[in-house]
Amino acid sequence: MRNPRGISPPETPGFPGPAHRLRSRRASPSLAAPFALLALLAPSVARADDLDDLRRGGVLRWGGDQEGGGPYIFPRDDLPELVTGFEVDLAEEIARRLGVRASFQQGPWDRLPDLLRIRKIHIILNGYELTDAHAAAMEPSRPYLRYGLQLLVRRGGAVQGWESLRRGGARAGALTGSAAEGYLQRFCGGLCRVASYDGSTDAMREVETGKLDATLQDTPVFSFYAPRFPGLVAAGEPVAPGSYVIYGRKGERRLIEAVNEALRGAEADGALGAILGRYGLLAPTPAPPASAPPGGAAPPAGSAPVVPGAPEAAAVQAAPRPRGWEVARKHGGTLVQAAGLTVALSVLAFPLAMALGLAVALGRRHGPRPLSLLLGGWVEVLRGTPLMLQLYFLFFVLPEVGLSLPAFWTGVVGLALNYSAYEAEIYRAGLQAIPPGQMEAALALGMSRREALRWVVLPQAFRVVIPPMVSDFIALFKDTSVCSVITLVELTKRFSVLSQSTQATLELMALTALLYLAMSYPLALLARRLEARLRGGQAP
Repeated sequence: MRNPRGISPPETPGFPGPAHRLRSRRASPSLAAPFALLALLAPSVARADDLDDLRRGGVLRWGGDQEGGGPYIFPRDDLPELVTGFEVDLAEEIARRLGVRASFQQGPWDRLPDLLRIRKIHIILNGYELTDAHAAAMEPSRPYLRYGLQLLVRRGGAVQGWESLRRGGARAGALTGSAAEGYLQRFCGGLCRVASYDGSTDAMREVETGKLDATLQDTPVFSFYAPRFPGLVAAGEPVAPGSYVIYGRKGERRLIEAVNEALRGAEADGALGAILGRYGLLAPTPAPPASAPPGGAAPPAGSAPVVPGAPEAAAVQAAPRPRGWEVARKHGGTLVQAAGLTVALSVLAFPLAMALGLAVALGRRHGPRPLSLLLGGWVEVLRGTPLMLQLYFLFFVLPEVGLSLPAFWTGVVGLALNYSAYEAEIYRAGLQAIPPGQMEAALALGMSRREALRWVVLPQAFRVVIPPMVSDFIALFKDTSVCSVITLVELTKRFSVLSQSTQATLELMALTALLYLAMSYPLALLARRLEARLRGGQAP
């Protein structure tokens, strides 16, 4: 959760139940600020509203992050490339009532508002809280679920409750940037230490192993994953109740009203209750809101009831943790498919980077001074700014001025542009390594400058740049992982998704590392042979 301050819901749903979403996301500052001026200057384009758009296309595009895990959005056990979860079921129910089909769009949890802004999705349905900040930037629906925060401690550990947490410098963990993290920080007030984690299950595992004394999690997260963490127990009742809503783009009230009508209908005929019941998100009777722990922040006034979130006997729970070869059997094929996307991005982006880098190097080395200065600035800008920032600009900002590329081609272009700067410096160093006399001799033999570069200088420079060029290609394979910021689920992202949902971290890590090694090591061998052949020697 990003903001623990709740606001009064526009309507009060008639069902109780805790909920939240298990999110795993990297902490990063907002990248939109540097481009605010460009967004303001973007031309205004007349468009039909989102409700007309989805009805015309027959598809409700909804955004979420499957890396978060159960019971919200998580990979299917039998087909990990597909998603399941109660929010998946809810999206399909809403789409059915709107007369369209649902289409899931993967995106980083904290970037979903950006996907909404550039019209890649119609709605956000992924455990987003009803907060002042969110409601000011987007259009909220009526609440569809309620959640609470549950303190979890190690069975038999020194910390067994809120008060003992503030004694002796105890350590507690929470999801980075979440309301749980903020709640812990306010409660501790310097008397205990708060550690931030990219994934909720990571913090739960750290408590079980003794690295942390406690963790603050959302009630359904604990109930869903409790079988995998038998060493954890709930300390006290849930605190800080709140509500979850669906968000649309600001001003799209017609779409949100249609979503509200679908939610009302699903609530009235029991479809919503059936969905929540399948995942253990309903309780037999409502429980009153839990009070804050001593010295802690009080729950917001007017919040919905919170229940412990214990799953019903027939409710969906996390499958038993797979181990050893079972992990390879069940998930190896999915990782190989994700590696295919990594290979496709790399083999398309690097030749473009090489061609552009060579052109830049030649322009800087042999072009007129104004061109050389311009290209030098180009190289420094690309080398001096993060790849993630460049991808963000291409994918999220350029659509504001009418330039929109699909996520895959944005990844190809972004990687090619970024690596062209490094390739340009490698080629420029190779050109400088060739004695000036080589060019002078070629010109003296009657060659033109272009012919001298092509037949004399460049072949010699190529021999020099092979090792660093191959190293760049290998690095590019690994840097494709940054493309997850633009919704691509490549090998590293797929590993992270499966790791959070299965907790088979070591096995999945080994498989992922082997796949990266299988992609990169043959390149290194090929480069050595090619280098030896060009030098007239033998391959090592």
